[in-house]
Amino acid sequence: MIKTAHNEVTELDLRKLESRVEELIEQCGKLGEENRSLRAQQEKLVAERAALIEKTELARSRVEAMITRLKALESGT
Repeated sequence: MIKTAHNEVTELDLRKLESRVEELIEQCGKLGEENRSLRAQQEKLVAERAALIEKTELARSRVEAMITRLKALESGT
């Protein structure tokens, strides 16, 4: 009788453990997908940032060139 009760508890514990392991596997899959999504988003944002930095540098260069031309015009007058 004691062995039977022990076996039943063990079976119940095993089912609970199996259920928990399945939940963890599912959670790992979800986290993996979220991780891939976040990495793709990060790559996109890094590329966007690089493009914005390039545009800013181009604008800065053009403004500096305009200032230089204005100063030259001012000195010539």
